[in-house]
Amino acid sequence: MKWEKTTIGEHCTVTSSKRFHLSERSNSGVPFYCSKEIIQKVNGHEVIECDYIREELYEQVKKQFGVPETGDLLITTRGTYGVPYIYSATDRFYFADGNLTWLKDFDEKLLPEFLLYWVKSYEGQGKIDAIAKGTAQKAVPIVSIKALEIPLPSITQQKRIIGILSAYDNLIENNQKQIKLLEEAAQRLYKEWFVDLRFPGYETTPVVDGVPVGWAYKPLSEVFDYVRGKSYTSKELSDAIGVLMANLKNICSFGGYNRNAEKRFIGQYKENQTLSAGDVIMGVTDMTQERRLVGHVALVPNMGEKMIFSMDLIKLIPKLTDGLFLYSALHYGRLSKQISPLANGVNVLHLKPEAMVKIKMLIPCKSILKQYHYRSP
Repeated sequence: MKWEKTTIGEHCTVTSSKRFHLSERSNSGVPFYCSKEIIQKVNGHEVIECDYIREELYEQVKKQFGVPETGDLLITTRGTYGVPYIYSATDRFYFADGNLTWLKDFDEKLLPEFLLYWVKSYEGQGKIDAIAKGTAQKAVPIVSIKALEIPLPSITQQKRIIGILSAYDNLIENNQKQIKLLEEAAQRLYKEWFVDLRFPGYETTPVVDGVPVGWAYKPLSEVFDYVRGKSYTSKELSDAIGVLMANLKNICSFGGYNRNAEKRFIGQYKENQTLSAGDVIMGVTDMTQERRLVGHVALVPNMGEKMIFSMDLIKLIPKLTDGLFLYSALHYGRLSKQISPLANGVNVLHLKPEAMVKIKMLIPCKSILKQYHYRSP
C-alpha cells in the first residue's frame, strides 16, 4: 500500500523558542535546556546540571509567546542533531533558541508520536542528515524541517504503528534498565578491585608504593595498538544493504555503546577495520564542547553480523589485557577523562591517538585479570 506524501510544515507549526541572553539566565527557577539535556532525557538519564531562567521570565514568555505543552515534539538541531523528544505532562522546562526545533499545534492528520518514530527511523535520520548545514558544527534549519517530505498513513494506521513500536520501546527500556544495573555492578567491582585494591588475595599481597607486587603501571603505547576507521561518502551509504558501520553516534555520552545508530556501508574496507563482539572502540572527534564523545569508549555488543567502523572512531587492540579490562579501565577507571582534554579544535574537536600514548594504566597480574574477566557481570 502506498501512503500519501506530505511535508511536516503542512500539519504542525515548526518554530523555536524565544531567545534569552546569557544575562537572563539564572542559578535557579525553571530549567533551561540545550541539546545535551534533551539527549540525556532521551537516553533515560536524569538531568543534573543545567542553566535556569527566573520563574517570572518563564511566566512572561508563557503568556506572550507560549511554552511547550504535553504532546509537543522537540528535535535537536545543532551538534548532535536529529534526536526527537515528546514533551510530557511531567516536564517543565524551556529551551535554547537554535539548539532545538519545536513542533506544536498538530492537526488531525498527523500524530506527534508517529512523527517521532519517523524521525528516529533510518529514512528520517538520512533525510535530516541531508539538510544539515555547516562545515564545522552542523545545524538543521527550521525552514528545511518544515519542508521535509514524510509518508502520511491514515490515523488508524499511525496508531497501529505507534502501538507496535511503543511496545518495542518498552522492551528496550527494560533491557536498558537491566544493562544499567549491570554497568553499575561492573563499576563497583572495578572500583573495589583496582581502586580500593580489595582484590582476591589482597590480604596477603604486599603493596609497594601503592602498587601490589606483580602489578605495574604501563604507558598506553604498551597496553594497546589502534586501527583507524573507514572514511566514507554519502554515496557509499545504503538504506537496506551493505555491512553495518558503527559511527560516532554509537558512543553514548561519556562512554558506553548506543545501539540502533549504525549506518550501512556498501564500499570497500580493510579487514582490520572490521569489528567483533567485545571489541573496544573510542571516539576521536566531537562536536560537543563538553567533550562527551571524544576519548570515550564503548564495548561492541554482538550484533549478529559483521561490522566495520567509521573514521570518527578507532579500534583499540589490547596487548597486555583483554578487551573487557581495557574498556573498564578507560571507562570506570576514568582514564577517558584524562584522554578527552587532549583533543584540540575550535568547533570540531579532534584527538590524535599519538597524544595519549604516554598516559599510564595500572595493569594487574594475569591471575587477577583472569578472575576479573569471569567475575564481571
